[in-house]
Amino acid sequence: MTRESWTTRTGFILAAVGSAVGLGNVWRFPWMTAENGGSAFLVLYLGLVLLVGVPGLVAEFVIGRRSRRNPVGALSTLSGSDRWGLVGLLPVVTTVLLLSFYSVVGGWILRYFIASTTGAYFDAPGAYFDAVAFGPSAVGYHVVFLFATATIVLAGVRRGIEAATTVMVPAILVLLVGLAAWGTTLPGAGDGLTYFLSFDAAYLRENFFDVLGAATGQALFTLSVGAGTMVTYASYLGEDRSLPADSAVIAVFNTTVGVIAGLVVFPLLFAQGLPIGESGPGALFVSLATAFSTLPAGRYVAVVFFGVMTLAALSSSISMLELPVAYLVDEHGVDRRRATAGLAAVFLVSGSVNALRPAVFDVVASTLVDLLLSLGLLCFLLFAGWVLGAEALAEFREGTGSFAGSLGTPWLYVVGVALPVFLIFTVLTGVLGAVNVPLGSAAVGVLTAALAVAAFATLRRSRSVL
Repeated sequence: MTRESWTTRTGFILAAVGSAVGLGNVWRFPWMTAENGGSAFLVLYLGLVLLVGVPGLVAEFVIGRRSRRNPVGALSTLSGSDRWGLVGLLPVVTTVLLLSFYSVVGGWILRYFIASTTGAYFDAPGAYFDAVAFGPSAVGYHVVFLFATATIVLAGVRRGIEAATTVMVPAILVLLVGLAAWGTTLPGAGDGLTYFLSFDAAYLRENFFDVLGAATGQALFTLSVGAGTMVTYASYLGEDRSLPADSAVIAVFNTTVGVIAGLVVFPLLFAQGLPIGESGPGALFVSLATAFSTLPAGRYVAVVFFGVMTLAALSSSISMLELPVAYLVDEHGVDRRRATAGLAAVFLVSGSVNALRPAVFDVVASTLVDLLLSLGLLCFLLFAGWVLGAEALAEFREGTGSFAGSLGTPWLYVVGVALPVFLIFTVLTGVLGAVNVPLGSAAVGVLTAALAVAAFATLRRSRSVL
């Protein structure tokens, strides 16, 4: 079976950006920013994108292109061990959980896009969201969104994913820039920009570890690292592409979209005197719907905004579905058509559970996904640094110039040593917080060091980073 590849470098970058941009930037980023102190979260998030997200993205690209396989096949083939293949199942499971709640949110957005044309939610935005967020009607819109996602993936890498994202990603950027420019003209928008862009050091000092966990999860979520989607996308790459350069372009593009989304949302909310920092994924829908209902020409603005969100949601959901499809095609020889149809049926059921049970949705959409993404990236980093080692460095340098190639050795030390220690600490903090086990930062630090040393000693081989 001939494996597909990207037609152009631009097609790959736009597909990867589409996977990264998604609702992580347009929906989740403003929500998480509002819950975690505004500018304090933004500053920490930007630092984590640069210091954790970009090196992690390169590591996933290295693994994917080196192996030409999905995460399961990549880890198994490159290591020569079926045990690593089992580790590769973690990203597959993470992606299943991701798309199970993501398609529900995609259904919400699709519904709001349609409802915006008539202003159906303008009279009572809060009551409208409560009525449509969960229940049989939410299942129906989830199914429609999932069908659209499956249709694109069914068409394949070139005619489906690349063709769709080449249109969707530029459209998202153009529409968001237009909305941001319009938002700055609203009365009171300056207060929203101040909240979003002025650094609040006091808040960060008082809530550092809470903000750190949220910002780490958001940085990984928005860059699509840890879930294995970037391993899969890179497996369709040629050797002539510079992985560091492509990673930098994708990270900059993705972060820019997230910041622009904040420049749309916060001026809009402040201009209408609406509350900031209300908890929960639905708060943004209610707040924005309230703002649109009170604005002149609010119906037209709402159509554009939810149109952007619909495109963003689809650009990410197709990457989530592509990963398990690639797994079935690569590892089990299943035809793409059958793989897509069968997985769509699985997601129809799992997404329906999220659409019918708010408690399940809340757990999956926040704490569980954040922890699994951090754990998944930790596995990829340890694999790149300690199992591949010299091979990872050679793959990093393929297609690069002299300057980018010289960054290979420092990159390998970062992904093999520094970032695993950081992610072990983050995962431990998140798990202990989730189960309400009080443990001081010093104790967590000692436990982190012990686990890191144990992992390094267990994985070390002749070609490892150390």
